[in-house]
Amino acid sequence: MMALNRHRLRHLAKSNVSGARNTQQLLGQTDKLLSLILIGNNLINTAVPVLITTLAIHYFGNNGTTLSIATAIVAFLIIVFAEIAPKIVGATYPERVAFPASFIIKPLLTISTPLVAVVNTFAMSVLRLVRINTKAAPEQRMSTEELRTLVLESGNFIPHKHRSILLNLFDLDAITVDDVMTPRARVESLDLSRPIEEVIQQLETCYHNKLPVFEQDSDQVIGILHVRKALSLLGHTEFAHDDFRNLLAEPYFVPSGTPVFRQLQYFQENRRRLGLIVNEYGDMLGLVTLEDIIEEMIGEFTTTLPNAGKLAWDTEGTYVADAGMSLRDLNRRLGLSLPTDGPKTLNGLVLEVLEEIPEATVSVRVAGCVMDIVQMDNQSIRTVRLHRPAAGKRS
Repeated sequence: MMALNRHRLRHLAKSNVSGARNTQQLLGQTDKLLSLILIGNNLINTAVPVLITTLAIHYFGNNGTTLSIATAIVAFLIIVFAEIAPKIVGATYPERVAFPASFIIKPLLTISTPLVAVVNTFAMSVLRLVRINTKAAPEQRMSTEELRTLVLESGNFIPHKHRSILLNLFDLDAITVDDVMTPRARVESLDLSRPIEEVIQQLETCYHNKLPVFEQDSDQVIGILHVRKALSLLGHTEFAHDDFRNLLAEPYFVPSGTPVFRQLQYFQENRRRLGLIVNEYGDMLGLVTLEDIIEEMIGEFTTTLPNAGKLAWDTEGTYVADAGMSLRDLNRRLGLSLPTDGPKTLNGLVLEVLEEIPEATVSVRVAGCVMDIVQMDNQSIRTVRLHRPAAGKRS
């Protein structure tokens, strides 16, 4: 009965499984239950040797050989049939044993209440004398890591996709918006200081639903433009920059380092779907959307972007990656173990390892993955060729 999973037992009791509610009630008064079991166990272990010894003396005479053989037989029977075998069966099939037994133990506990109360009172008095307070014992609760282990070992009880989502939820507290954002260098924005023809052309070829808008200074975002609403203006014969300015929504700024789960709550409370991540100086670092956070929890969505090929190793075990890619994306989609507690992009990781601005053709090894710098762009890396690590060399 003690080997039962308390969480599963609670679920079975709520489902009205026969015996589950009785078992739960018995485990709710563990001190009385243990007292009853130990009293019964010791009474039987004491009575059986006396009875067997009495019968042996009666039939075979009172001598040392008879007593020795009777004692050995009784000890063997008690150890095998009263201790080892029942405990193994109970630990292997706790529900099959505990649920039917609860219908016997519960009335026995009620009948033996006076005896159990006397024994418990004496035992608690002894514990108080040695300054042991059982009521002050902390309540047993499962930690996050224990829950993670429970999900990992769930096997076929939880579908793989559901198990993956649950594990991602456990990681949300340790992930910040910086881990899931689109870096500034990859954010498409609209400059309203450009000629109206260029603005229209960008909107007509844009694959995003919303764009950050600025005028000349890209650090000063003046609003967020809903592209579909803007495209509706193109049917008019005359329109100007002010027509687009009137459609701008107020930008929503998110401090760098905000936990992802907290940002998800902020999006919900403020009815927002997009935020601009800024550092302590107010400089824009990137952009995070509600979809970015949801993808972190449940996996990648399908995309309608052009040339959005599948991120996977080629037949030679290599992949040419944009250095601005997120390390978390590379880890998740290529099965790598690149460290994510420092830089968030591949470019930042390589620069941190080299501690200098490299030249093309330089190679480094990080977490078992060999990286060849293919192309540089001014003071940053543009593309890197990754080589799939051999099995067992990813640490």
